[in-house]
Amino acid sequence: MNQIQDTRIARMRAALEARLAPVELLIDDDSAAHAGHAGAASGGGHYNVRIVSLQFEGLKLVTRHRLVYDSVHDMMHKEIHALAITALAPSEV
Repeated sequence: MNQIQDTRIARMRAALEARLAPVELLIDDDSAAHAGHAGAASGGGHYNVRIVSLQFEGLKLVTRHRLVYDSVHDMMHKEIHALAITALAPSEV
């Protein structure tokens, strides 16, 4: 992983931790698997996020995803091209 990717993941982690206070947070950079893809050409990365947060208790999946997207909104479409999300409440783990 290069310094740009490391910095990007650190910024994603900080944003998600600040907004959602996760009890578990895993961020995986899957960009290498998408080399040559139009989004990769523009510099946007492909990421997988697994996040477990008390804030997801009782929420529908679409609402959970919206909370995650809202947390990294300033990075979307420039630094993040694609974001695969697994968002769980602690009771679901």
